[in-house]
Amino acid sequence: AIERGAGDFRLPWHRSAGSIMRPVNIASKKAYRGVNVVALWAYAEEFGYSSGTWGTYKQWTGAGAQVRKGEKAAFVVFYKELEFAADPETGDAETATRLFARATPVFAAEQVDGYQVPVIDPLPATVITPIEQAEAFVAATGASINHGGGRAFYRPSTDSIQLPPRETFIGTPTSSPAEAYYSTLCHELTHWTSAEPRCNRQLGKRFGDQAHAMEELVAELGAAFLCADLRITDDPRADHAQYIASWLAVLKADKKAIFTAASKASEAAAFLAAQQRA
Repeated sequence: AIERGAGDFRLPWHRSAGSIMRPVNIASKKAYRGVNVVALWAYAEEFGYSSGTWGTYKQWTGAGAQVRKGEKAAFVVFYKELEFAADPETGDAETATRLFARATPVFAAEQVDGYQVPVIDPLPATVITPIEQAEAFVAATGASINHGGGRAFYRPSTDSIQLPPRETFIGTPTSSPAEAYYSTLCHELTHWTSAEPRCNRQLGKRFGDQAHAMEELVAELGAAFLCADLRITDDPRADHAQYIASWLAVLKADKKAIFTAASKASEAAAFLAAQQRA
C-alpha cells in the first residue's frame, strides 16, 4: 500500500478527528496490542469498517450476534509460552520455554447481525488549545520539553524533547493546529522512551544501518497508539514522506520488522501510560 501511494500515501491510522481509536475485542472489552493494532487498522481501512470492535466467531455468538454468511475474516496473532520437559537423551536437565504464535480469525462489528455499534460522541470540530487530556498525560511522564526553532526531535545527550513553538503549528482539513502539535509531541515522546532508564530500546544489533529508520517507524506507530488512546487526530508530519522510503527498505529487508516495530511501540505506549499511575 505504501508503494502504491508513494509519498502521498496516508497510513491507516491517520483518521479524521474523533474517529481514531484502538481496535477493541468484543468479549474482553480490552484494546488489541502490538502488530494486531496495525493489522486491524489496515483491515478497517481497506474494507471501510469504522466501529473498531472485533471478535472471533464464537465471541460474537456469545454476544448474541451472528457473523453473516460469506464474510471474510481478518487475522490477529496471539503468543503463548509453552514449557518443554527435560530431555534425558540430549542431556538437557532443565525445562525449556518456547514462544509460539497462533493466528486467529476475527470479524468486525460491521460483519455481524444482531449487534448495535455504540455511538461515540465526536470531538468538537475545533479543539481549543490546550487539549486537557493530552496536557495531563504529557505532564505525568516527567519528560523535559523545550520549545523553539523549526524542528521537532528528541536529543539523547540532554534527554530532552525539542519542539517548534505551539503557535507555528498549522491545521489541515482534518486536524486543528492543536491536534497537529500533540500528535508531533506523541511521536517525540515515543523516541524519549528509547532511553536506557525507560524502555532501553536497542535496535542496532538486529537492524544495523537501518536502525534509525526502524526507530522512526516505532515512533510513528507509538504516536498513532497514543493519539488513539487520547483521541487526538494523528496527522502526518511535514517530513512524513521522507520516512516512507526508509520504511520500505526496512520492511523489505526483514519481513518480521513490522512485528518488532509494533511490539516496541506498544511497550513505549504502555510505559508512558504507566507514568500516569506513578
